Amino acid sequence: MVTGAARGIGAAIAHRLAGQGVAVAAVDLDTAGCARTANTILEVGGRAIAVGADVADENAAARAVEQTAAELGPVTVLVNNAGIIRDNLLFKMTSGDWDAVMNVHLRGAFLMTRAAQAHMIEAKWGRIVNLSSTSALGNRGQANYAAAKAGLQGFTKTLALELGKFGVTANAIAPGFIDTEMTQATADRLGVDFEDWKAAASREIPVGRVGTPDDVAAVAGFLCSEDAGYVSGQVIYVAGGPKA
Repeated sequence: MVTGAARGIGAAIAHRLAGQGVAVAAVDLDTAGCARTANTILEVGGRAIAVGADVADENAAARAVEQTAAELGPVTVLVNNAGIIRDNLLFKMTSGDWDAVMNVHLRGAFLMTRAAQAHMIEAKWGRIVNLSSTSALGNRGQANYAAAKAGLQGFTKTLALELGKFGVTANAIAPGFIDTEMTQATADRLGVDFEDWKAAASREIPVGRVGTPDDVAAVAGFLCSEDAGYVSGQVIYVAGGPKA
């Protein structure tokens, strides 16, 4: 299961896992978007279904896992990628902005993981990947997002401690500047030209370019594989240079 799979990083991860032979449930509140992701996987011979769900809703999250298990089999791989931004400086940030971001990122990851882990424990094998961000280290105008992404890192490490004895690993990926629609929205909020912003960012990134969703998907693909069985509780910064 890959949440937030309608576009961007989530869609790229869904395609990567499908290419590795994994049957994928593309989960998103945007039902049309997750259907597009699933259909493109099906078109190239993969196995996929679209699951429309609000991951922050307890019943919806449980139903999504149940549907996936019924149609594809036990859920042994979960990528918690769903996320939103409600950026603003602290004194302008509303409680609604705070709650919305916390609900999708943290509550959503908790609810999806709690529902899916039962399948992993029964199978004695599982892979959980949570999407954090370099914003977890602090980012102006993103008190809510930074707190949520930092929280996911603590959540990940605790999952690794609790679930490791059942053959389940849990890791987090913290992307840096990735060229996505969400990053475009941040540029719009700041009132800067997106292409100019990417060019400026590239000059500060050691590898000399901004990242792509496929860069993140490649790391997720490894962490969800059999080969990553001795990697757990880690936060991997996919940012073109050292960040943590």
